[in-house]
Amino acid sequence: MTMSTGDDREREVIAEQAAEWFVANREPLDATQRAAFGEWLRRSPRHAEEYLGLLRLSRRLQSALDEPPSLEALLEDVRSEVATNVRPIDARRHALPATVSRHPWLYAAVAAGVAGLALLTFWGRVISPAPQTAQVLTEHYFTGHGQQLTQPLADGSLLHLDTDSAVNVRYERRLRQVEIERGQVVFAVAHDPARPFRVTAGSAQVIAMGTEFDVYLQGEVTLVTVVEGRVAVRPSGSAGSAATGTGAPMQVAAGQQVRVVRGELPAQPTAVDTRHVTAWLHRQIAFEHEALSVVAAEFNRYSQEPIVIESPELRTLAVSGVFNVDDTESFVAFLRSLKGVGVEVTPIRIRVFKL
Repeated sequence: MTMSTGDDREREVIAEQAAEWFVANREPLDATQRAAFGEWLRRSPRHAEEYLGLLRLSRRLQSALDEPPSLEALLEDVRSEVATNVRPIDARRHALPATVSRHPWLYAAVAAGVAGLALLTFWGRVISPAPQTAQVLTEHYFTGHGQQLTQPLADGSLLHLDTDSAVNVRYERRLRQVEIERGQVVFAVAHDPARPFRVTAGSAQVIAMGTEFDVYLQGEVTLVTVVEGRVAVRPSGSAGSAATGTGAPMQVAAGQQVRVVRGELPAQPTAVDTRHVTAWLHRQIAFEHEALSVVAAEFNRYSQEPIVIESPELRTLAVSGVFNVDDTESFVAFLRSLKGVGVEVTPIRIRVFKL
């Protein structure tokens, strides 16, 4: 499908604005600037997607400084990043939308700027970081039932809060700390070697430098999924607290998930489809051979009329699909298509029973 001139121009403007905010965030924003940045991010999902794309590219180039590359390798990485960000637009239904850029020239320009900074550092030029203050900054963010929030932090990192989620953010001179009180959060962490990024959720603690990962607190279970980069996961000092974790950390790479149950780590991470785990960023639920009770519970996090599975034998029924959280009707139609499954929609609930 050919993109209209008007739509193409709108995307170009958004990409330019994202680049401007990316540059602005290289130094700490004041309260007014952060409020404006947050308003811009929440105005449209496209804004968050474009900015997140630039943040991912920046993290990849910054991480190259840990093992300084040759000039040829660095430029090749930039060209490769531009090429991989040009992809077909996915269908809106039953396919998970990808975060892509429609402006490879913009990525090339920003990549060149970041690469320039990397080369200056590699060749011995000193780039002074923004001055750090001793003041401790604490902030609280939350969402209600069915709501979501994209929130920029003072260091340029992004928080994506899912429905019924709450976090406390604490900035110190040498540490960035987040405590998840409830719910699910995706973190896009700005690279800052001088200040590690630590997340505590229930009995699990995650340490990151510059990466992207999802943390889902489910009672005594904490799910940590890495979308990009790598994190270290270990038991927290005590469930529900931000105390320093104890025990040997487990390294978790992109495409892997760790399930921490009451402070116990598994033997090794599990490979997962991160598009399914983070489908909620696009207000979708994705499931593959998942128990119907689990799927219904996920829908109930967003819908006003709860789905109640009345027949015990249906609760373990394995189902697969991708649905919009705001389109309960399509999910009901899907349930009715299943053999031996009956559905009754009432003003206060959706009953699911065995025929």
